[in-house]
Amino acid sequence: MNLDLFPPEPPAARPSGPGPLDRLLKVSRIYLEPAVEEHARGREILARFPDAERVEVASHQSIPGLFGNAGNVEAWNRIKGSTLVLGVKKTLSFIANDRSSDFIAPSTANGCVMACAYCYVPRNKGYANPVTVFVNIDGIAAAIRRHAHKRGPKLVPNTVDPRDWVYDIGCNSDCSVDAAISDNVKELVRLFTTLPNAKGSFATKWVNRELLTYAPKGRTRVRFSLMPHAQAKLLDVRTSPIAERIAAIDDFLAAGYEVHLNFSPVVLQEGWQDAYVELFQQVDAGIGKAAKAQLACEIIFLTHNAGLHEVNLRWHPKAEAVLWTPETQETKVSQGGGVNVRYRTGFKGRHVAEFQALLARHLPYCRVRYAF
Repeated sequence: MNLDLFPPEPPAARPSGPGPLDRLLKVSRIYLEPAVEEHARGREILARFPDAERVEVASHQSIPGLFGNAGNVEAWNRIKGSTLVLGVKKTLSFIANDRSSDFIAPSTANGCVMACAYCYVPRNKGYANPVTVFVNIDGIAAAIRRHAHKRGPKLVPNTVDPRDWVYDIGCNSDCSVDAAISDNVKELVRLFTTLPNAKGSFATKWVNRELLTYAPKGRTRVRFSLMPHAQAKLLDVRTSPIAERIAAIDDFLAAGYEVHLNFSPVVLQEGWQDAYVELFQQVDAGIGKAAKAQLACEIIFLTHNAGLHEVNLRWHPKAEAVLWTPETQETKVSQGGGVNVRYRTGFKGRHVAEFQALLARHLPYCRVRYAF
């Protein structure tokens, strides 16, 4: 490990007052683009961490000594918990999607303080995956407003939503975490309350109860990601416990969110059927009638990547014992053009059908929006 490329952090700076990420994020170093301080959001975030070392960089995407330094793998979680990157989102483009959403909106962040072993975001960041927050939230929100206005009414219902155009606002990060760092997520939740034809959506593995104060008025969909407890203990590193996520469902619904589930990723290992039956029973016992009446889910089987496999072997090899199973996997090119591995055709299809049959038996009211 080349320590010269990533020197030890100075003493950690603490944000004023305790917060939901106080245990996971103690920022001691902030990398920032020169234009960050021109934006009110950038100044607000910097003021939260007044004692953090500031390192100016030309681009949030290319930080010498952080991204691309293989030696940083051994410091994977230390970097996540001590480092913050601030940038300006340059490309405000929308990606058509027909699964979780109709469109993927421009990111307000990427990366995460959590460390799920299967996360696809680190594949593109190179040996370190701290949170990057984009401070030009006004421009991002305006772009969403313009895009929704141009779309007009949604005339043809689809599996994403029967009435509204749905925008995924957390494709490259976890919005519950992002909301504890800045008000970007709050502003987007409030934005969708003003758009008659659009709603926001994000998946989360972190229960941030500050979001209960945002008054979403039914215009934001939260998708709580779930997997069996024992598997989550191995793979969902630094996340909220599964029981805590289930316990939050009724509260988020009461606060005005639409609440769905993500069974994601489904990782096949011996005994997975019994483990998921137990999870389904836990969900059934843990939510009320109102939540059950509107419940829908996504079922997403594991996608992995050879590069991430090599990274994981150096910080969490036990996870790779269940994530990397060449005897059941094959190479596939993703929608975004990436070369990944997924469960083999035929093998996967049989297990997707088996999963759906178990779900229908134990959570018959949970509508499947899509499964793949």
